Amino acid sequence: MRVLITGCSSGIGRALADAFKAVGHDVWACARKPEDVARLATAGFNAVLLDVNDPQALTHLAGQLEHAGDGLDVLINNAGYGAMGPLLDGGVEGIQQQFETNVFSIVGVTRALFPALRRNQGLVVNIGSVSGVLVTPFAGAYCASKAAVHALSDALRMELTPFAIGVLEVQPGAIDTSFAKNASAQAEQLIDEGSAWWPMRDGIRARARASQDNPTSATAFADAVLKAVVKPKPPRLLRYGNGSRALPLLAALVPGALLEKILMKRFGLNTRI
Repeated sequence: MRVLITGCSSGIGRALADAFKAVGHDVWACARKPEDVARLATAGFNAVLLDVNDPQALTHLAGQLEHAGDGLDVLINNAGYGAMGPLLDGGVEGIQQQFETNVFSIVGVTRALFPALRRNQGLVVNIGSVSGVLVTPFAGAYCASKAAVHALSDALRMELTPFAIGVLEVQPGAIDTSFAKNASAQAEQLIDEGSAWWPMRDGIRARARASQDNPTSATAFADAVLKAVVKPKPPRLLRYGNGSRALPLLAALVPGALLEKILMKRFGLNTRI
């Protein structure tokens, strides 16, 4: 089975690549930086230099797959990052950058590889997040992008059914990766004394670190995704990792006003300024 995974430099992407390769699948592991591609190649993957937001790179990748023959069985749209901080501080530019990588790239990559997927009646796997279900302060752009991934996955599933291409959405909970470290670095770039939210900077930092509250290992997560993908009939939705079931349940059962009060207290927004 040929599997192509975006965002394989580290974390979930690398764990997924390792899991599929370990059981004998032909893994095309994509990364944006040349040094990461070199490491993937050394590890024995079909390593691909790919910026998921570059149309020319996507056209080239589609050509590579066509030249290799045998189509594509599984596409895992994993590339993404988490923008943290107040929505108004990040502004329109911050939301655009977040959506370009987390949302627009799913359409771009899947569209480019559609012929290869159609040839093999393949499966598209979109990595979303429970943050798209339970929205928190200081992560508005990220939560919105993952909610969009959920909507796109549902639409794609219906639109790709006539071509016998399946769609599986994965909503991880807390997974042990460098996500929190990267999110914290993103937040620190935005935190500024001139911001109206400067007094709540500890809450911003707490939200950036929240994804590492008792996290599930990336290896266990990757194994769960692998098991779902190879099923004769993969599920529509897979939730895995600490909080992946409890948080959506909380969002469904707790009244909105009460949930907002809980979250505002958790992240330091319960005091008037």
